[in-house]
Amino acid sequence: MHNNELSGEPQFCDADWLRTQIFETIRFYDPQCIDQVNGGYYHCYLDDGTICDSEIKSLVGTARFIYIFSVGFMLGGPKHWKSMAEQGLRFLEEVFHDHKYGGYFWMAEKRTVTDAGKYMYGQAFVLLALATANKAGIGGTRPLLDEHVQILEKNLWDPAYQLYLDAKNRNWTVTDPYRGQNANMHTCEAMIAAFEATGNKEFLRRALTLAHSVTVTLANQTGGLIWEQYDQQWHPDWIRREAYKDNEFRLYGYIFGHSIEWSKLLMKLHHYVRKPWLRDRAIFLYRTAWKAAADHTYGGLYFSMAPDGRILDAYKYYWVMAEALGASALLAKGAPDTAFYLRHYRDLFGYCWAHFIDHRYGAWYPKLSRANLRIGYEKSPLTKTDYHPITNYYEAMRVFEKLKNK
Repeated sequence: MHNNELSGEPQFCDADWLRTQIFETIRFYDPQCIDQVNGGYYHCYLDDGTICDSEIKSLVGTARFIYIFSVGFMLGGPKHWKSMAEQGLRFLEEVFHDHKYGGYFWMAEKRTVTDAGKYMYGQAFVLLALATANKAGIGGTRPLLDEHVQILEKNLWDPAYQLYLDAKNRNWTVTDPYRGQNANMHTCEAMIAAFEATGNKEFLRRALTLAHSVTVTLANQTGGLIWEQYDQQWHPDWIRREAYKDNEFRLYGYIFGHSIEWSKLLMKLHHYVRKPWLRDRAIFLYRTAWKAAADHTYGGLYFSMAPDGRILDAYKYYWVMAEALGASALLAKGAPDTAFYLRHYRDLFGYCWAHFIDHRYGAWYPKLSRANLRIGYEKSPLTKTDYHPITNYYEAMRVFEKLKNK
């Protein structure tokens, strides 16, 4: 990529400007996210930052807060962001960590565990948080990281299918029959982060295994795109399960954002392991999902598609747009046809700048109608913490920083 290809909206492709966006997004949560009474963080915010729930504590939300403050501190943000990350690490160990059976509980209220289940999705974000804190030099998390990976290997890894199970009960004796790709995708992401933080290539190998299992082995059963739900033999479950209707972690359909998010992870892996299939699959997933998801009337990307190709959910979700920004930047750097991916990056960033980013109070709106109208007054509901925008600002920043220094 040449510098003259970065003309147009230079701020969107400027590493320093992207770093500033990370800082400004984190400041939406600073200082009101800190729960001085019960420890940890508050997990629900209205548009202006008003706390809308002072008691519920989410494992995913806690891990994501640790992640964003670690990234902010690592990038040269205020020193107190280190202590804000440490606040979450303490709560993680004191309340969420199961010191008897290992792993981390799913949900708490104040300091009392309300769901002791061991969900792989949550375990993945703990790994991401520990790895990122370690990379930022916060909290001495390396022993916890190594212990956590061993617990996951022992209790949730399914060697027959080379994938992680979705959930077990507290003492690991009962396995949830549900199988899904979502938790495996975020575990792949966390394993890449663990490799980057420690240099241990075992983490990189596990990330590669997960990437192949989902984007090749499973995707070969479903026309190439990423399907979400599977039976216990990892065959696609095409029947919509009402039991999971409102479960954001067990989605039904082809979720365009997940195919695009996988394309991002494949390009991150390709940076470390120059295997042609990684880039080939990344390009296929990105282009196929984008073509089906693009809303040529109102902008942005649709959310999901049925097996027969019908759009199931035409709403616009913040995390889909954010992941598409990160994937576009990485593909612009590492795939042929740089101009194609840069155009998508710039156009989508312009759309997000106009509709998703709150220029008054900061942070991103979580969900819009197809025509880009607000839905509700919660800016950051349970588990959000603007993790997706921040991690993809960070990916794009790293891409454009390297290009600037060439």
